Amino acid sequence: MKKAENIIVGIAVGDLNGIGCEVILKTFEDTRMLELCTPVLFANVKVISFIKKSMQSELPLHGIDRLDQLIVGKVNVLNVWKESVDIQFGQLNDQVGSYAIKSFVAATEALKNDAIDALVTAPINKYSIQSEGFSFPGHTDYLDQQLEGNALMLMVHDRLRVGLLTDHVPVNEVSQHVTRERVQQKIRTVYETLKQDFRINRPKIAVLGLNPHAGDNGVIGKEDQEILKPEIQKLFDQGILVFGPYSADGFFGSGQHEKFDAVIASYHDQGLIPFKTLSFGSGVNYTAGLHKIRTSPDHGTAFEIAGKNQADATSFKEAVYLALDIYKARHEYKEWSKNPLKIKEKQLESKKGH
Repeated sequence: MKKAENIIVGIAVGDLNGIGCEVILKTFEDTRMLELCTPVLFANVKVISFIKKSMQSELPLHGIDRLDQLIVGKVNVLNVWKESVDIQFGQLNDQVGSYAIKSFVAATEALKNDAIDALVTAPINKYSIQSEGFSFPGHTDYLDQQLEGNALMLMVHDRLRVGLLTDHVPVNEVSQHVTRERVQQKIRTVYETLKQDFRINRPKIAVLGLNPHAGDNGVIGKEDQEILKPEIQKLFDQGILVFGPYSADGFFGSGQHEKFDAVIASYHDQGLIPFKTLSFGSGVNYTAGLHKIRTSPDHGTAFEIAGKNQADATSFKEAVYLALDIYKARHEYKEWSKNPLKIKEKQLESKKGH
């Protein structure tokens, strides 16, 4: 595996009118970060310098035109475009949104080609990025199309991990997407992710019901009884420690989530409202299930404070940390897979720890 500082982290800068560049620069003002990885911002060095100046930051930047010019241990800025951008902090602007996509698409291409080791994305505005060339609801959907594997949104904060059975789906369409195939696929994805990316040998997974009270045995909707429960049982019978469906309303408040390595929510807000309540602004959005690594902070563009130098960089810094941890975990997992004895030793250590 590479030396720590040689791990190349590509960064898509997000909406330039938001707080993305601010939290990126604040993250790497801590020079210890450059001992852990070498960042590459996919943008334009003049634009990033303008934002740096507005923050009164003294962080040195190294502008490059090709990735083979990057300098290890420096904050590199790859010039993805050459023209200037009219930045007006806090404003919704389609043209600025197009530069967020230029950054993201270029960074994704570099990730596909192994020119970078992991990707961390700053927040975008889902409205301003829409165009004929890019009609995806967000980062995850585009990555799912471009990269190998099956993408799953997994929110991470310390030992709290919340995955989504359905993500950016209108509420009135959620039940249509809760299919037997999807339930199987998402649970398996979370299971493999916990083993490969989080070093958990025998993960325990909880699944939250779709309907109130998990359907009350079919009284309040049929999906929990007819789809979720039988598919969960099938996977349990195959050796995957998955349980549910649980009634979602009291699951987190009663602390049940602490008994599991991950929780799978049936739809977006069912999972993200409790997650963001418990993670206190330091959570990370991880795109699990892909052959490449991508993380992002769990907040948006925050136009209301953009340009005021008030943004908290904690979540972005945690996103970088998680990307690096997963990069290392995957390399360890590959080594263990080559030597079954090492896996057995790890399992025995895990049992002793419990």
